[in-house]
Amino acid sequence: MTGLVIAGGALFSFLLLFVLDSLARFGNPYLGILTYLVAPGFLFLGLLLTVLGMWWERRRRSRQAGGPVQLVIDLSRARDRKRLAWFVGGAAGFLLLSAVGSYQTYHFTESTQFCGQVCHTVMEPQWVTYQQGPHARVACVECHIGPGATWFVKSKLSGTYQVYATLADKYPRPIPTPIKNLRPARETCEQCHWPQKFIGNLDRTFHYFLADETNTPFVVRMTLKVGGGDPRHGPVEGIHWHVHPTNLVQYIAARLEDGKWVPDPTRQSIPWVRFVDGQGVVTEYRKPGFGEDPSKFEIRTMDCMDCHNRPAHQYQAPSKAVDRALALGRIDPTLPWIKSNAVYVLTLDYTNRTGALETIATFLAAAYPRDTYPDRQKSIREAIAVVQEIYRNSFFPDMRASWDKYPVNSSHMFWPGCFRCHEGEHSTPDGKQTIVKDCNACHSILAQGYGEALKRLTPEGQPFEHPGGEVDGGCYDCHTGGL
Repeated sequence: MTGLVIAGGALFSFLLLFVLDSLARFGNPYLGILTYLVAPGFLFLGLLLTVLGMWWERRRRSRQAGGPVQLVIDLSRARDRKRLAWFVGGAAGFLLLSAVGSYQTYHFTESTQFCGQVCHTVMEPQWVTYQQGPHARVACVECHIGPGATWFVKSKLSGTYQVYATLADKYPRPIPTPIKNLRPARETCEQCHWPQKFIGNLDRTFHYFLADETNTPFVVRMTLKVGGGDPRHGPVEGIHWHVHPTNLVQYIAARLEDGKWVPDPTRQSIPWVRFVDGQGVVTEYRKPGFGEDPSKFEIRTMDCMDCHNRPAHQYQAPSKAVDRALALGRIDPTLPWIKSNAVYVLTLDYTNRTGALETIATFLAAAYPRDTYPDRQKSIREAIAVVQEIYRNSFFPDMRASWDKYPVNSSHMFWPGCFRCHEGEHSTPDGKQTIVKDCNACHSILAQGYGEALKRLTPEGQPFEHPGGEVDGGCYDCHTGGL
């Protein structure tokens, strides 16, 4: 009888979860696991208990009386009526709890807390960075699965394997990106981000602090030429020119290893680009040394994710995070050498979080001893707390995950980003055309420096004045996220 109750509850839960899963706007792989694995598992467990119970009772009674086993419920007997009432009431209560539990489980598996906190060690880096990102109010399933029957089924298969990999401890550390089975951005990102909208130019101000004794501030105010990708709403220009419906940009991600070109799973090396304009004219660009047949490689069509590859899980480089804290006054910029000290202690090699937080506190406290800085101890304690917070938000030793494991392609400060294609080396076979290398094509500096210098705006743009003198190469050649 217990087995029948369990089987009935499991069947009821399965039917309810099946209806919820079928009517949901976005498929949820974990809900699919509950519906098609867990609920049927309890159903078969209940049936197995029922069969075992029948066999056991038949065996017991046959030994005692030697007769067949019969289930007799005599309602004229008070004992049978009482037991039947208890059984019916218990079964009804069990089914009610199964229904409520199944419905609440459905909602829980839809939540971001479930995705980020159930598999705590595995998903902790993604969960923490997600909470700090610009998509912190967007449900995980809306980007990672999206609508549609095809991806609904794929999510079920993927989610099942992920549970197995977690239980069997077979998942990689850190979780690799880019995610190969992530569906195209046009089917997810563009559900909210209207691609036809004309953005135009954006005014942005970036705050930096030099790694010197006085933490000299350096501010860059610039115009980002985002532009637009639809001629019906504005001129097709700027950065979003790349996603104009009639502009087809394709590329191959490959790197040179031991004199041979092999696929680059990180997509940081792009030796071949093909552009097809609205009239069907094809232009092919190659980096020097890449003479391979393109058909031997995967040819990707450029979309939003090729630049905005970290839209939700953003790890902050130590120097950038410290700059932000200094600009906001969370770290006192008048503490001598605080920029270099904070970045240095953040970039040391740590094996666990506890040791890292203790080292940060010890190092910074020793750098500003009480007898030398008697009036600055409050600022020092605040600085220690902020630097420890930066570490917790961007370093995850258990998963070997940190900011330096995940390239960011939407800029070119710490990673090649735009310069994967726009470094001035991609040319047509005849050498007559080269992919443009012009900083002013994407942004123009309106003002730079600090204080009075920021009041002298130059609408047409001004050349970048690198602190400390002129340099050659890309920003990422020197700016590695450390000092």
